[in-house]
Amino acid sequence: MLWPNWGPGSERERWETAVTMRSLFSDQSRYMESFRLFLENSTEHQCMLEFIERKLSGVLSSIGNEKSTINVLSVGGGSGEIDLQILGKLKANHPGVAICNDVIEPNAEQVLSYKERVAKTSNLENIKFTWHTETSSEFESRMNTRNEIKKWDFIHMVQVLYYVSDVPATIRFFNSLLEPGAKLLIILVSGTSDWDRLWKKYGARLPCELCSYFSSANIEEILDGSGLKYHSYELPSEIEITDCFTEGNKKGELLLDFLTETCNFNETAPLDLKNEIVEDLKLYSDKRDGRYFFNNNLGAIVIES
Repeated sequence: MLWPNWGPGSERERWETAVTMRSLFSDQSRYMESFRLFLENSTEHQCMLEFIERKLSGVLSSIGNEKSTINVLSVGGGSGEIDLQILGKLKANHPGVAICNDVIEPNAEQVLSYKERVAKTSNLENIKFTWHTETSSEFESRMNTRNEIKKWDFIHMVQVLYYVSDVPATIRFFNSLLEPGAKLLIILVSGTSDWDRLWKKYGARLPCELCSYFSSANIEEILDGSGLKYHSYELPSEIEITDCFTEGNKKGELLLDFLTETCNFNETAPLDLKNEIVEDLKLYSDKRDGRYFFNNNLGAIVIES
């Protein structure tokens, strides 16, 4: 399900790109800086919160019925903003029921931010948090090595599956951890988003060795082949990228880093590649009142056990 032949580019061009450009993930400080700016300029979290309020609440009401404790697993919990919204809805649907929330998050800075957010948030009584500073692959390996058989009533993976080596196997593994009647939520960029066009065209010319492009449409193809039952939802979202088109604009350079997953893209990308991508970003975007908005639509998929 990967995109093996993304875009143009000879082997020589790809080699030259590899030695001049490096993944944004090679510099965690710059990655976090660009990620925060992306969140500030996008409606990503807002569209997720609307989904949680309008759609997910009904899904959560059907899990863990008549149980004294509901077990939740957050894969890639980040700084906890979305997690706490999900837990709030779960708590509202199951008043007085204890909730055990396990969090998998490899970034230590994000784990610290998550813990600080929990410490400052009220109404979290009856919720126990356990953090695991590891990747989903490390978690899977640990579970298999110890032959642990813990199951969960609700598992969510928000913007995670780009960073695993085998997406179908990862979905199968986490689906196997569901209790009867439990649900697995996956959120990724939608196949209708501008990300889809950008990465199909330029993925092979960018240093994306630490990240594979998958959209919700690709996940649906995997699920259709597996026979798993699921429901899909489209979450409208956008990013303002106007600053990307102002030479020397610091915020624009960080956003370009995030869009291309390249550290210091503006300084290290070959001039022809830089010009092509900048022009296509203008072409893809919706221009309103002199500002450019990149389609960041997400797809949410709820798998039933």
